[in-house]
Amino acid sequence: MGVYRLYSGDDGESRITQYTDEELANIKIKGTMSFSVQKREPGHFMDQHPAASRRWHIHVEGRMIIGLSDGTSHTFNPGDVRLVEDTGGKGHTTTLPDGDTIALMITIDEE
Repeated sequence: MGVYRLYSGDDGESRITQYTDEELANIKIKGTMSFSVQKREPGHFMDQHPAASRRWHIHVEGRMIIGLSDGTSHTFNPGDVRLVEDTGGKGHTTTLPDGDTIALMITIDEE
């Protein structure tokens, strides 16, 4: 299990980094939040896209692969958490290779 940040760099490229314990202790997010539960069928694929909104993505069931435009990919499993912030730039791909995938999405509506 890990906590990650998916964000756009100044060059418009999406990047993924894992938060350290110190960074996690200092995260402060202001605004209201709403949540939804998403279930996707195996084989779901979304081509290169930026995130629709800033949100927390808590992976509950299944496996998800996020692809970046530099050709790297990162696999996320149940228990992994991502702060998704690549709402601009080139974005990322999403692949759900096997089994149903369930995730809790917490959208951040900043004030």
